[in-house]
Amino acid sequence: MRKAKTILATSLLLLMSGCATTTSYIDAKDKTTNVVAGLSYADFKSAADEMADEISANRAFVHPQPRMRYILVVSDIVNDTMQRIDTDQLTKALRVKLTNSGTFAVTNAFGANRDSAVGAYHESGELGNSKIVNKASLKSDQSVISPDFSLSGKILQRNNTMDNGDQRIEYYFQLSVTDVSNGISYYEGERVIGKVADGDSVSW
Repeated sequence: MRKAKTILATSLLLLMSGCATTTSYIDAKDKTTNVVAGLSYADFKSAADEMADEISANRAFVHPQPRMRYILVVSDIVNDTMQRIDTDQLTKALRVKLTNSGTFAVTNAFGANRDSAVGAYHESGELGNSKIVNKASLKSDQSVISPDFSLSGKILQRNNTMDNGDQRIEYYFQLSVTDVSNGISYYEGERVIGKVADGDSVSW
């Protein structure tokens, strides 16, 4: 009897180990094989890359002085979906793409990254009271440059039930680039990412 239990236990362990999923790498940019009902990194990357390319190609953002860039402030991206999205993932992808393209210089003294940047700015001002700091290396007052343009946006989600019971899920990525001196928008962009999932799938 004891021998039979041992054989059964061994068989169960072998069966469980044979069905276990092994850890492996995936291509986070792959939108075809790693599809999920919710928003993935591939979705963010695709939307950010396409709209950043459109912004970079817009002649309105070419600075009239050679080797100069307009200053861009990235405002909050509003999350109007059913998911708890860290929109910094989208804004970071946009910041990297636009900065590396040479279109803009991005300021951190205002907008979404203001708290950390202003904290660092005040800390640098307090260094003037330190006896070990070379005063000639300190930045002068009123040295923060104001932005020329502001980037803002929204992510929306719309779910619809299809005739066969499946879900049609649409995510809308919307961006605007506005001249902060007069409120005129020089870029309006939208990307729609649509997915079809089982009716029982959860997209949040």
